[in-house]
Amino acid sequence: MRVFVTGATGFVGSAVVRELLHAGHQVLGLSRSDAGAKSLSAAGAEVHRGSLEDLDSLRKGAAASNAVIHLGFVHDFSKFQENCEIDQRAIEALGSVLAGSDRPLLVTSGLAGLAGPGQLTTEDNGIPPDFPFPRVSEQTALALTSKGANASVVRLPQVHDTIKQGLVTYLIAVAREKGVSAYVGEGRNRWAAAHVLDVAHLYRLALEKNETGAKHHAVAEEGVAVRDIAETIGKGLKVPVVSLSPEEAQAHFGWLSVFAGSDLAASSAKTRKKLGWNPTGPGLIADLVRMRYPEIATTVAS
Repeated sequence: MRVFVTGATGFVGSAVVRELLHAGHQVLGLSRSDAGAKSLSAAGAEVHRGSLEDLDSLRKGAAASNAVIHLGFVHDFSKFQENCEIDQRAIEALGSVLAGSDRPLLVTSGLAGLAGPGQLTTEDNGIPPDFPFPRVSEQTALALTSKGANASVVRLPQVHDTIKQGLVTYLIAVAREKGVSAYVGEGRNRWAAAHVLDVAHLYRLALEKNETGAKHHAVAEEGVAVRDIAETIGKGLKVPVVSLSPEEAQAHFGWLSVFAGSDLAASSAKTRKKLGWNPTGPGLIADLVRMRYPEIATTVAS
């Protein structure tokens, strides 16, 4: 297949591009910069210049392809609401081109807010009516199925290697800034995780399975305790590890406090059975142990 990939130069996207090319697919990768175009060409992909805000470029990319994988998102949390709206419009534009055909549209979503504390989110969990987050990637994608689009979803956990680790990357940044590695309460809340190469493999399998309305879970580890994550970060940065109350967490973590105390555990049992997906990469803690940590400045913020 010729696959149009948004976010093709990103952390997960670049791994997906390599996975698709290795499996014999052609890739048309979206790039807004010369540097991104150069990296895509070097990987063996074809370059499509444009951006998530340029809906015409998205429609042209989709029209020129047999399938679309939407991985792009503007990760600027100071403009989160605005970026969620950009994401929604991008998905709608891609879907408008693919509607009425069997060409798959695989959209990226997340796991937050889909199950209660202490519960594993499964593929059967839908988006609750009182969903608190403004990012509506999944709702937008699945709504397109009623308009004749062959859309499905991949829900991502904390995707990691020794360079980046999803929300954990921000935990590390806060620990470096504040001089302590923190967790909320007893730190028993868990975050699901998967290695980036396993995630890339799942995207290819899901694309080739081509099941309209499916919700796939890219989860290798159902839940890693946030206290264990914080303690590993503390060792890496050589800073104290502390427990914070929910009130203290708000001031300490800022926007990240919404997630720092949340239980984001999930199962991928149905996804594994359906796709034959068997993740083999290292676990989150193993990657955190092996990574190189930024040096702490002599003077740290209190």
